[in-house]
Amino acid sequence: MIEVEVKGYADEEVFERVRERYKFVRREYHEDTYYQHPCRDFSKTDEALRIRIRRFNGHFEAFLTYKGPKIDSASKTREEIEVPIEDPDKHAMILEALGFREVMTVEKVREKFYVEKGITITLDDVEGLGRFIEIEAMTESREKVPELVEKLREMLMELGVSRFERKSYLELLLEKEGTHEEA
Repeated sequence: MIEVEVKGYADEEVFERVRERYKFVRREYHEDTYYQHPCRDFSKTDEALRIRIRRFNGHFEAFLTYKGPKIDSASKTREEIEVPIEDPDKHAMILEALGFREVMTVEKVREKFYVEKGITITLDDVEGLGRFIEIEAMTESREKVPELVEKLREMLMELGVSRFERKSYLELLLEKEGTHEEA
């Protein structure tokens, strides 16, 4: 599956427009721990491997996620493979036993909104970075990516987003710290 994602910087006005226009789904707390491959530099291959712990409404979910390289120059669109896991600590132990190294944990509060069938918006408050808005859709067809990217960008601009970002939160935090490594 291909995750078509467009991200931009947001302020309180953008957050309020989303809250007024779209159906609130839930508030989530994310802990995303990223790993570096022992033999392949993910910062050069533009890939990512993470364990996400997501908490909402008294529930706990965890996922192991692989993200392939970005496939266009205007968005964060990439192949994504995600599987639910029951014990993130044990999965982390397996990764580390295989030579993967923990790079960083990114923490954020996320508000999720339903836009229309197949499209969601999230409002993210990322610890150490600030506020962002992401809009995403899923597709199986690479041919549909440019059209979807344009549609999603236009929707964000209508909400008042003027500055877009292709880098992941991990990349932004590593840059802020002066580190050049990425998972």
